[in-house]
Amino acid sequence: MESKVHAKMERSNRAKQFMPFDALKGFREALAEKERMIVPKKELSEERKSELNEKLYQLQRMDIVTAEYFCDGEYVQITGVVSGIDKVRKALEIGNTKVPFDDIFDLQGDVFTIKSFTHR
Repeated sequence: MESKVHAKMERSNRAKQFMPFDALKGFREALAEKERMIVPKKELSEERKSELNEKLYQLQRMDIVTAEYFCDGEYVQITGVVSGIDKVRKALEIGNTKVPFDDIFDLQGDVFTIKSFTHR
């Protein structure tokens, strides 16, 4: 028996009314952010800075590299193709991500071992 007052609701819309209700929009995201460990930025020794500087000097566009860097209170890694090295703004571009030189903690890649052997 169909109601004369209300039109028949589609099955997909009927199911939506039983979905969980998030009364505090963004609450789950806020909790996840609160649980995130925020770490202080590590201070690099002059020797370590020199090593990283040498690696940055060796890099060229199209090299594949993994960079570990400090971003928003945590250390993150990105692996990809070097799309640019901006010496004016002091940033390494890996794909669409710009990593400031001062935030880089480590650089890894086959390019460093290959170029080390060819320089000797």
